[in-house]
Amino acid sequence: MFASKFRKIVLSAIVIATLPGFADAAVYSQNKQASFDVTMKIVADCSISASGIDFGQKPGVLTQAITGSSAINVTCTNTTPYNVGLNEGTGTGSTGTSRYMSGTGANTSTVKFNLYQAPGSTPWGNTQGTDTMAGTGTGAAQTLTVYGEIPAQAAPTPDSYKSTITATVYF
Repeated sequence: MFASKFRKIVLSAIVIATLPGFADAAVYSQNKQASFDVTMKIVADCSISASGIDFGQKPGVLTQAITGSSAINVTCTNTTPYNVGLNEGTGTGSTGTSRYMSGTGANTSTVKFNLYQAPGSTPWGNTQGTDTMAGTGTGAAQTLTVYGEIPAQAAPTPDSYKSTITATVYF
């Protein structure tokens, strides 16, 4: 009986000593250390999104200016300088900051429109340092307003008119 109990105690001690964590339970009096770096590099980056301008439905006679606006959201890494430019668009005859919306199908009529950085002021173009809008990133979204205007002009053919503008963030 004594031998049986002794054998159980010895077997229990062997099992406990081989379990993970129990073999390392000793306290040591010496140690060595190594240091390592944890690193990361943040690179300048920006993202951009934009909403459209809908001037609505108007009678065919454009005797006075029609205005509208749109928002461009720019998110750049903190302290990153940027410029936002707007291209001429896809309307027939558009160049630089002279923009036109084109009719559909066989309709060759166009509607002139302007895009500004502030109401009726600086035309918004795509030449950096000349007619783009500059800013500095904060790490959060920054909203830029695009002010649109259809000036008074000769009545175009009744139709739906459109131009697609591309907004570009340069950083």
